[in-house]
Amino acid sequence: MQPYQEFLSEILIDEADLQRRIAELGAEISRDYQNAEGNLVLVCILRGGVVFMVDLMRHITVRHQVDFMAVSSYGSGARQTSGSVRLSLDLQTDICGKDVLLVEDIVDSGNTIAYVLEFLQTRQPRSLKVCALLDKEERRETPVPIDYCGFKIANKFVFGYGLDLDEYYRNLPFVAVVDVNKYRPPA
Repeated sequence: MQPYQEFLSEILIDEADLQRRIAELGAEISRDYQNAEGNLVLVCILRGGVVFMVDLMRHITVRHQVDFMAVSSYGSGARQTSGSVRLSLDLQTDICGKDVLLVEDIVDSGNTIAYVLEFLQTRQPRSLKVCALLDKEERRETPVPIDYCGFKIANKFVFGYGLDLDEYYRNLPFVAVVDVNKYRPPA
């Protein structure tokens, strides 16, 4: 028995459905950016977005660059955002005049994405769009555009496929729901 099975409530999105939808997103993005002339930059929000971005970029057929940002609005073990956003790693790529696609694992309150979009807009990209694997729309506090959405989900505490549970279980090939009555954070 895997250690997470004692607090796994359900597998919300299995591996096959994830990979099918990511392939569809990659095809859609490739179509939309076919005239980007090599100016497409995928910007991954670390750490949760990295698993999604790696799989997504394998399905994007237009030439593109990748870069990373680290932004946080959750504390350790937090089930909801703290409301304040902190940038801990900035881009290394100059995005002025480029088409930027922000790749995120989950959008819930919208506060983090709103902060990042405003921050990146000051660098004058040609375009700036958002691709989120999961959209937890009912938690939205700040309206944000999601141009490419993998799945809309209910307000459930999820982990796996890049989403952590106290920094663990990002490696799972599916998105699962935590049974909050059975989960105990590690000591």
